[in-house]
Amino acid sequence: MLSTHLGELLAATPPGVGEALDAVAGFDGALLHGFGRLGEDGTAALAALAGALGGSPLGGPVAEAAEKVAAGSVADAHLAALAGGRTALLGAVHDALLAHLDTALGRSRADWVPGDDVPEAAPNLLAGCRSWLGELAIAGWRGVDHDLVSASDQAIEALLAEPALRRQAVLLDGLATELRACSPVATMADVPVRRWADLWARGVLLAQPGGTAPARETVSGRLLLLGVDVHEHGTAVQVQAHWLLEPDGDEPPRIVRTSAAAAKVDTIVGPAVWRVLADRPVLLRALAEQRAVQVEGLTLAGGDLLWQEDKARLGFVADPFATARLHLSGAVAAAVPPLDRHPARIGEPVFLEGYTVDGTSLRLGEHALEVDMDRLPACGPLTPGLVTASSACIGLVRWDAGRWALQPLAVQATVKKKQVDAHNGDWALGPTDPKVEKAMARSGDTVLVLQERAGRLLRK
Repeated sequence: MLSTHLGELLAATPPGVGEALDAVAGFDGALLHGFGRLGEDGTAALAALAGALGGSPLGGPVAEAAEKVAAGSVADAHLAALAGGRTALLGAVHDALLAHLDTALGRSRADWVPGDDVPEAAPNLLAGCRSWLGELAIAGWRGVDHDLVSASDQAIEALLAEPALRRQAVLLDGLATELRACSPVATMADVPVRRWADLWARGVLLAQPGGTAPARETVSGRLLLLGVDVHEHGTAVQVQAHWLLEPDGDEPPRIVRTSAAAAKVDTIVGPAVWRVLADRPVLLRALAEQRAVQVEGLTLAGGDLLWQEDKARLGFVADPFATARLHLSGAVAAAVPPLDRHPARIGEPVFLEGYTVDGTSLRLGEHALEVDMDRLPACGPLTPGLVTASSACIGLVRWDAGRWALQPLAVQATVKKKQVDAHNGDWALGPTDPKVEKAMARSGDTVLVLQERAGRLLRK
């Protein structure tokens, strides 16, 4: 039944999504060339953004900002209004798509509850951020060169020294790093206009004083693993584990996720990345052995459960496929914080079976759901071949580039007439595939070598 409903989901798009995305694309095109030289197309794009928000509380401020910017007046307030308008449009698209998905899955979702106001921190540092982001907007991506990127160095260095602004610091540092690697952008054949506009708009909004944090609550209960998503970069790795939380008491199960991140170097790849997370032995063992975890007094902010090793105790082995098959359909999903409401951030856990595989697509009745093979991590046993041979899958349904896709987290497949279960987190305590173990033994333990070298330098 779920496959049928998902098939129906794939066949339809909520009304207004295409028009909203067109307005965002027009704004991004204006940002590509810069607000300092809008031209007729850029002016029309800002007016279209304002028109799309005409019936909302943002309609007036965005319309005023569009007129002022078109006239050559680019102030902080105008950029904040435009960034807010763009973010609100994408948030509306996100909400429409997520409601569409929840309906197809029969999934209930908690209401958004705002928490306490965020205290204003270092106004001068936020002003420095807004100044650089304003220079980017005036120059446009085509006008970015090494001098413009270097102008961010002082502001980013100051932000990194302020713990309360670490989120803003990491975002701007990442944007500056990408721009520096691509400078001068004028020579690029293809500019990632949507991605850079996303980062710019989020940076502008985070640089505004105040704000509201998600409401936090303290929870206790039992965690049952669904699957593991691994985000890997040359200098960092983040593991996001998706769980069902069975709270103490009579509340229904809730879909939550825990995250663990660590810095690394680009030579630490494949199964070795788990080694940089060795300070979380309870979490790694739960992922590798598919163990239930009893937690006591953890903080839950939205759908993010803040992991603490000393408040987690390993329990029995709990098959994620049994958990998903029996309990996922009745679990309550978390509300999404306002600034996180972006179509590309949709990633909802689902359980699928009874499908057929056609190339890189799962056939769900008359419809096909594309499988995103590029998201399979190199630090686990999941391969395209296993996905193709699978008969059941736990994955994340995502929406990107105008289509729905499935990111597998775990599959059940038949290999040599035997059922094989493969999970992204199976190698959290080390690879279980003899061939991979031998390959790692031949190449040496990269983490151990680096730790030894670091120890020598410190001793000197």
